[in-house]
Amino acid sequence: MQDRPTALELLAAVREFLEAEVVPALAGQRRFHARVAANVLGIVERELAGEEASLAEEWQRLAALVGEPGDAPAGTAALRTAVRALTAALAERIRAGEADAGPFAAAVRAHVRWSVVEKLKVASPRRQGG
Repeated sequence: MQDRPTALELLAAVREFLEAEVVPALAGQRRFHARVAANVLGIVERELAGEEASLAEEWQRLAALVGEPGDAPAGTAALRTAVRALTAALAERIRAGEADAGPFAAAVRAHVRWSVVEKLKVASPRRQGG
């Protein structure tokens, strides 16, 4: 959709309303739930804002790990599907014992560490300095 407000702008507006107007006006469990709702909207904002770039980077890392030739697919949906397929291929190699030791094991650990840090940046950016 190309009209304004964009989906990201709508999410931001609702999150900001919750944080500025609703959360301060509530107490107890309702305040907690409103804060959780605002946090969820923030996660969705961050995920949507960086999803395609993040998927492309993950595809590059996974493709290098499993030896997938070629270029990353174009578009978010295609990237998402390709990342799932490469992740499944990597999981198979791990189950087969290929990542138990050696350079491949170190590369897999580095990829997993990168993946976790990227997910934390989306889920909890204040704890990651972002």
